Formats: sequence, structure tokens, C-alpha cells
Amino acid sequence: MSEIILYDTTLRDGAQREGISFSVGDKIQIVKLLDELGIDYIEGGWPGSNPKDLEFFNSVKNLNLQHARIAAFGSTRSAKARAESDANVNAMLDAGTPVVTVVGKSWDFHVFHALGTTLEENLAMIADTVSFLKGKGKEVIYDAEHFFDGFLENPEHALATVRKAAESGADCIVLCDTNGGTMPLKLQEIINEVRRNVATPLGIHAHNDSGMAVANSLIALQGGAVHIQGTINGYGERCGNADLCSIIPNMHFKLGIKKFKPEQLKRLTEISNTVAELANVIPQDNQPYVGRNAFAHKGGIHVDAVVKHSRTYEHANPEDVGNKRRILVSELAGKSNILFRIKENKMKLVNDYPQAREVLDALKKMEHQGYQFEGAEGSFELLIWKTMKAYKPLFKLEGFRVIVDRQRREQELYVEATIKLRVDDKIVHTAAEGIGPVNAMDNALRKALQEIYPELENIKLVDYKVRVLDGKDGTAAKVRVLITSQSGSKRWGTVGVSENIIEASWIALVDSIEYGLLCNQAAPLEEFKKALKETTWEEESVVKG
Repeated sequence: MSEIILYDTTLRDGAQREGISFSVGDKIQIVKLLDELGIDYIEGGWPGSNPKDLEFFNSVKNLNLQHARIAAFGSTRSAKARAESDANVNAMLDAGTPVVTVVGKSWDFHVFHALGTTLEENLAMIADTVSFLKGKGKEVIYDAEHFFDGFLENPEHALATVRKAAESGADCIVLCDTNGGTMPLKLQEIINEVRRNVATPLGIHAHNDSGMAVANSLIALQGGAVHIQGTINGYGERCGNADLCSIIPNMHFKLGIKKFKPEQLKRLTEISNTVAELANVIPQDNQPYVGRNAFAHKGGIHVDAVVKHSRTYEHANPEDVGNKRRILVSELAGKSNILFRIKENKMKLVNDYPQAREVLDALKKMEHQGYQFEGAEGSFELLIWKTMKAYKPLFKLEGFRVIVDRQRREQELYVEATIKLRVDDKIVHTAAEGIGPVNAMDNALRKALQEIYPELENIKLVDYKVRVLDGKDGTAAKVRVLITSQSGSKRWGTVGVSENIIEASWIALVDSIEYGLLCNQAAPLEEFKKALKETTWEEESVVKG
């Protein structure tokens, strides 16, 4: 098989997804990541369409790329014009890239209704544009837009367009499933017909409107295509483009095409998440290979098997793509889930020890009340410690009060929290103001504990979410509060549930502070380890700090 070329169009096609708008700085950062990953071509944008893309092409010239080649994108010349005087064609030249990608019409329906011209003129537009750009020393990739739809309605003209591009010197002809509606076997059949008519290397550009973009890309590859276009995370207009984060590992692990080095593949999850962050898009947890749930196991039977051998429920090794295995805890969990999580925390509980069942029973009872521990590992570990009777609370709540007051409409709300705590034999009673009730409680709790636990200063609340559990109860509905906290590079989640949002927030907040202190302060950990030694263990337990 000829060398397979991967062409990334995240910066153009991917940016056409609703809600995505990359800055020039974002684009430069993504180019560097794609170059490090080993992508062959990076499409930077359409230089004739907006000033931002022009700025990008000027900036990218200063990068010392190790592998990737930058491509400018544009369309064939206008009808009845000349390529050398066409503004769009000259904008591609002015971008100064070694590669230009030209899109042209393959579907007669588009020729008549979008371009408003004849089939003969469409062929002339393709030939004139490709030959002119080749004459300027450019590598020319020809994107045959709507090729598969065009072939099904008028195969003679569709084939004539790609033959004309080939005769005019195109280095690669990319067949585009622009509307994303072609089924894999039909796509394979059409590609075979094109190969009988054109000797130029073929590529595939698939959209995902019928959920077939990755499948169509891979079947095109197996059918002789040597050039695959796609985007990181499948970003793109409507339902998106073929996802390179699935195509790359499928090529490597399923088709045996060892294009990427192991150390490059191990960065795939990191790059997926970084691009999502730059795009300001929440990562898809269920995304193959790189998603947070791609190697997550919840059912007790599944977990029991995975612990014995990962191949029982995993088709690939998560570490090979920079991901990791996750064992979830929920009402569907079995003892294996609990034991795996205990092992993750470097605590090895005897398999048939009753406390494993006690933890599971407590977990299921709490989840029945509305708790969810999948994103609340801090609360889950505290649950284990408390159930194993190897836990001494750092402080005890004696009472709290939250006041929210506004006397006049034009005034801002005044919020104050008063808290009374018992730390050992000492009563601490304090109050603090805040922007809202949770912030006020957080400030008051910290004020009460700061002198006793100065390391509390390093624990920061970084996220706060509220979920209504049963909307039919209206404002009386039970709510789940999830708090995410961080200390240094360590991040953890905690959860609280109640019909009262203040109480739910307090439960999650206390867990967050207490878990952070236990993990970051030596004295409570030493007491905890001492208590653990008094329980039944297979080996000495160590708390993960």
C-alpha cells in the first residue's frame, strides 16, 4: 500500500461548527499540536474569506514545523472569468503556502442551481484553476465536492470533473461526501469505479450526517484511497466531519497501518482535550478511544471480568492512546467495583471481608437517595473510610445559619453565613459574608478552620453544579450539588443531596474541605493510617495523598 496521507481541516471545516471561533493564537497552537502528532497536511483556512485567515497565514510562516505542510483552501475560478485574474484564486497564491486545496463542483444539480452555469463551463473552471496553480509551482489537492451525490445522479459528469482535474495536473483528487448521506458499501462501489477511470491518487473527505464519516473514511482507505481528510474530535458543520481521533487509532490498531509512533499515539487524548478547550466545546465523554467514558466500566459483572483481564470488555489498551481505565461506582456496582477503587487508592481489602459489602450497601442506599459518585471521587473515598470505621472527622458541625437580605429593590443582596464548629474539644463560632449563600458558607468555614489547618489556603473551589433530580416536584424537588476542588495539581469532586439547596451545598462543601485536608495534611493522615492498621487487611494499607 502507498503511504497514507492524513489531512487535517479542523481550522477551516471544523471551525464551521456552531459555537466555534478560533483566534489566530488558537490556530497557531493547534498547528503545533498537529505537527507534533504527525499530521501530514494542515488546512489553515480560506484566505479570501476573512482577515483572520490572512493573519493566520502570515503568522504560520514563522513556525518551524517538523513534519506538517500548510494548505490554503479556496474554490475554482468564477464562471466566465480567468484564473489569473480571479480574486479567490489569487488569494490562495497570496497565502504563500506550499499546498493549495481547490474545491470544485461534481454534482450537476449544483452546477445548474448554485453556480448558474453549464456543465462545459464547470469543466473549464476546474481545468483552468488547477493548471494555473500548478503553473505557479503549487502542490494542488482537488476536492471534488458532493462527488457521491453527483455520481448517483449523473455519473458521466461526475467522472468527467475528476478526469479534468487529473489531466490538469492535480496531485491528489479527494472525493467528498459533502452531505454525509452515502452508505459505506455504496461509497466503496463508487470509489472502485473512479479508480478505473483515474490514475491520480485518491482521497476521501467524509461528513457525518448519517453517522458514517469514520466508517466511510476507513472503507475508502481499504478500497485504495491514500489520502484521508478529517478534523480533531470530528468538529464540523451540522453533524461534523470524520473524526481523526478515531481514524488514527483504527488505522494503527485495527488495520495495521503503523503510520504513527507509539509516543505520538499516547498524546492523542491530550490533543483531543486541548483542542476542545481551545474550541470552548465540552469534550464528548462517549467519544471512541479518547473520551472519558471510552474505557469506563460500571456494571459489576463487567468490572469483575476487567479486573481479571482487560480484554474481556476492552478492545484496545487505554494507555496506548493516552487515556485511562475508569471503574465507576453506582447502584449497578458489585464488590469488584468497590475493591478496584480501594486498590486504586493503594488500600487492598480482603476480597471476602464484610466491609466490602458494607461499602457497597451504603453506596447503593445513598444513590437511591439521589447521590451520584461517578464525578465525586472525594465523597466516595470518604464513604469508604467512614464505612470501614477507620475515620475520625476533623471537625463537627454544631450549627449554621445563612442570611440573605435586601431591603430595597435597588440594593444588592446581602449574604452572611454564621457557623459553629467543634474541633476536638474546642468550639469555633464565626461568620463571614459572601457573594451568594455557598460562597458565604465557604468563607465562614475557611475562617473557622484556617488557624487550625493553615494548609486550607491551598484548597480552592473551582466548579459548582446543581442538578434538579425530579422536576415534577418543582421548587420542592430534591437537588444534587457537585463541587470540584483543587490543591496544586490534584483535583477532586464531592457531592451533596437534599431538598434544600443550601444543605446539599453544605454537604458537598464539607466533604470537599475535609477530603482535601486529609490528603494534604500529615497529622490527620497519620491518625488515619494508625486506625487502618486495626482493621482486617491483606497487607499494610497506605492512603493515597
